[in-house]
Amino acid sequence: MKGKFFVSLALASLTLTTVKAQTSEPVLLTINNKPVTKSEFERIYHKNNKDSVSDQKSIQDYLQLFINFKLKVMEAEALGLDTAASFKQELASYRKQLTAPYLIDKETEEKLLKEAYDRKQWRLRASHILIKLPENPSPADTLAAYNKAVELRNRILKGEDFAKLAKENSEDDVSKVNGGDISFFTVFSTVLPFENAAYKLKIGEISELVRSPFGYHIIKLTDKQPNPGDVKVAHIMILVPRDAKEEDTKKAEDKINEVYQKLQQGEDFSKLAQEYSDDKSTANRGGELPWFGTGRMVPEFEATAFNLKKDEYSKPFRTSFGWHIIKKLDTRPIASFENERNDLQTKIAKDPRAQQSKAVFVEKLKKEYSYTPFAKNLDEIIKSVDTTLFSGNWKMSPKVDLNKPLFKLGDSTYTQQKFAKVLSQYRAKSKKGEYKADAAKEIAKQLYKDWETDVILSYEDARLEAKYPAFASLIQEYHDGILLFNLTDKMVWSKAIKDSVGLKEFYEKNKNNYMWDTRANIAWISYDNDKCKDALIKAWEKSAKSETVLDEILKSVNKKSTCLTKKETKYVSKNEYPEIDKIAFNSDKSQNKSYAVQDDKKNILVFLGTIPPQPKLLNETKGLVTADYQSFLEKQWVDELHKKYTVNVNESVLKQVK
Repeated sequence: MKGKFFVSLALASLTLTTVKAQTSEPVLLTINNKPVTKSEFERIYHKNNKDSVSDQKSIQDYLQLFINFKLKVMEAEALGLDTAASFKQELASYRKQLTAPYLIDKETEEKLLKEAYDRKQWRLRASHILIKLPENPSPADTLAAYNKAVELRNRILKGEDFAKLAKENSEDDVSKVNGGDISFFTVFSTVLPFENAAYKLKIGEISELVRSPFGYHIIKLTDKQPNPGDVKVAHIMILVPRDAKEEDTKKAEDKINEVYQKLQQGEDFSKLAQEYSDDKSTANRGGELPWFGTGRMVPEFEATAFNLKKDEYSKPFRTSFGWHIIKKLDTRPIASFENERNDLQTKIAKDPRAQQSKAVFVEKLKKEYSYTPFAKNLDEIIKSVDTTLFSGNWKMSPKVDLNKPLFKLGDSTYTQQKFAKVLSQYRAKSKKGEYKADAAKEIAKQLYKDWETDVILSYEDARLEAKYPAFASLIQEYHDGILLFNLTDKMVWSKAIKDSVGLKEFYEKNKNNYMWDTRANIAWISYDNDKCKDALIKAWEKSAKSETVLDEILKSVNKKSTCLTKKETKYVSKNEYPEIDKIAFNSDKSQNKSYAVQDDKKNILVFLGTIPPQPKLLNETKGLVTADYQSFLEKQWVDELHKKYTVNVNESVLKQVK
């Protein structure tokens, strides 16, 4: 909430950018001799007045808002708010978000977006054989897995049955029982190397060996269909635990068949889901699941969902979770590229394919900043890496001079010392398996690639403000916006809420600004039967019509049994209740009555008279009083800032603003 508020305030109301005054630029104003240029004001003025006609009056009006804002920011800086750790952390967080578009290759990203969208048009079905690799494979481990995968692929190419070989040799325990079949999938559903290979295959074709983080894959494409998009279903699930006994499994099947029979007899699916489904997260919504597409559900569930017609429900079917009945609620096709763009960008940013854009960008930076590597110096470190790397105990020999350069970039040199620190801080994620020295060296090479990439991107990151004026302006806007929010909160918003004494004093001085209009004094009487209602009305019409008299009437009618109850008496303003308007605020006196009946609620509304206008109590209008008190505090504060700081406007330059 806080972030959204101050950004809205800074960008939509009083956004500004501090730009160093150049001697050639006209100075519009100074604040304590600090110059603000005409171009700065014009840029911000037009940014916030896009739909307004520019004239001297609007420019003059905006100038006052602009000056007030500048004074507040200057005061925040004078108080040191820009040096606070919380401020720096918040600004750094926003800056990190804003840098993202500047640290990728836009052309490559666009290609990735279009590739992902094109792939999304299709769903593929494939089978695979996996030969696993350990987490940190040595060259020997890698060679052994590779040779085994090559042998299996050659056997397939010579005519042996893929499914049979998968059952006998695949190390993917989930798919091997199905002959390697992983059912349908689409873009972002599998690891990227697998996806890349699969989308290049024709139906029935066998892939080359595919290396992924899991090991080596042999892929066979078995089907390719247009992607039907997304589907929305409701389901009723009867859970069958993996270790369920035979009698429990039979009970679950009987229960789902009972539900199915009720559906066939016309009972409501939603109500049956609420009553029977073991999926408690959806049962209270009638079994309704979020939208999903290909590759999001277990194969049996997905296939059934897509094959149903709208509003049709399935027969009971079994998955690894239990028994299900699905009702198809709706379908939606894949949206246009532009409508899918944001979702695809988000997924790509979290996907390994984002490294492609980063890698291209890094190569461009290397050329731009005259990157010079020193391979021998890198080899010297890599050769020294052994298995102590995995336990976090690796250290470079003290005899080695670590001041040798690994690479130069622009005006900076990065030495062995800096990379050695990265190696010394590494810890293996897992302790499974036996670590080998050659595996440690491979890890060290990858760590270097990652570190070098981060260093180069950081080098560019540090120069973004100087390189891109628009980025510098945006960062300044966030800088000033955070300061504005923090100081205004302290001086105005929170102060008004916490300062109960000041708020009460402000209310007492201004309470005539918070007036009630004429109100009706109304008593709500509930009745048990028409006889009591008629008795009350008859007695009331003949009475002197006061609250005391009303209480006496109620007491009289309730002598034998309590059939009338006074629920409440309260003041009611015009337009709150139509029936009260007719009896209390009707200008046609000949039509006025002193009561109204709500037959549907068995209430009699008795009109006891009008209350003349009077100030509202503080607790009756606290929100409005607090808002006005905040405005008062802000005006008071701004007046003090104008007294504290000297503002000089160059009127001749102001006339040139367009």
